[in-house]
Amino acid sequence: MQRTLTGWHVFAIFVGCFSVIITVNLTLAFQAVNTFPGLVTKNSYIASQSFDADRAAQDGLGWTLDTGLRDGALTLAITDRAGAAVHPKVIKATLGRATHVAEDMVPQFIWNGTALTAPAPVQEGYWTLWLELEAADGTPFRRRIPLHVDEPAS
Repeated sequence: MQRTLTGWHVFAIFVGCFSVIITVNLTLAFQAVNTFPGLVTKNSYIASQSFDADRAAQDGLGWTLDTGLRDGALTLAITDRAGAAVHPKVIKATLGRATHVAEDMVPQFIWNGTALTAPAPVQEGYWTLWLELEAADGTPFRRRIPLHVDEPAS
């Protein structure tokens, strides 16, 4: 007995394929929204009003950052234009994954005379350090620093 491919068969195949595609897309979109808040600032328009002035003030400090995440320790060395170590006030710091907040931690920085250090027992992979510092003259300094760990802390 020979079967023929009718219009209803083609329609059923078409609907079935697109149903699978739409179901997968909706599942992925739902997971993406639930695992990453995506909120960087509450009101981007308000934040943009002072962006250029804030950036100019930060650049005016002339700070250079050297950040490392090795052997279970986070190191943040800041130098000024003359190469002298800078000890800023830490307003807020968060070390976490870029994609979710489950492993976020607040580093407890200690000044060792040349840099800020904090224990950071992290797994290998990509991490992000969000910093909010304050200079001695009160100038706010904000940075998002991507970091990579090749081997986890022992």
